[in-house]
Amino acid sequence: MRLLMLKTASLDVDMKTGPDVHDLTPDLLRLFKELQPWEGIVSICAVGSTASMTTIEFEAGALEDLKRAINRLAPPEQDYRHNLAWHDGNGHSHVQAAFLGPSLTVPIRKGRPVLGTWQQVILINHDNRPRKRRVEITFIYSPPPDE
Repeated sequence: MRLLMLKTASLDVDMKTGPDVHDLTPDLLRLFKELQPWEGIVSICAVGSTASMTTIEFEAGALEDLKRAINRLAPPEQDYRHNLAWHDGNGHSHVQAAFLGPSLTVPIRKGRPVLGTWQQVILINHDNRPRKRRVEITFIYSPPPDE
């Protein structure tokens, strides 16, 4: 029977008005280096109802395409019932974030996150103002096997 370990971490990311995208992959790789998980999963969750997580090739063209698609899914200029209730103008932000979802689970195999060559983990701020976004990360893993 293998021992399972649980470790948590938090990240705070300053983000611009949405949709703004931040590559979390370097932060994740730093945590992998510190924790040295061998086999398991890592769960990455954006805290807040106007933020989301996904993966993409983190390059300018793909990012611009994603931002344009997000704004087509829930255009900021549309009427939203949320805006009538709260008068904060971010109804579209909640809908956009709900479409993409707040979290990802990535497998861990042989000490590495299982991601494609051009696949990065990204955080998206959808809000109509800059935000400091909190990301909660939970590792459930077995340590490296004994040599």
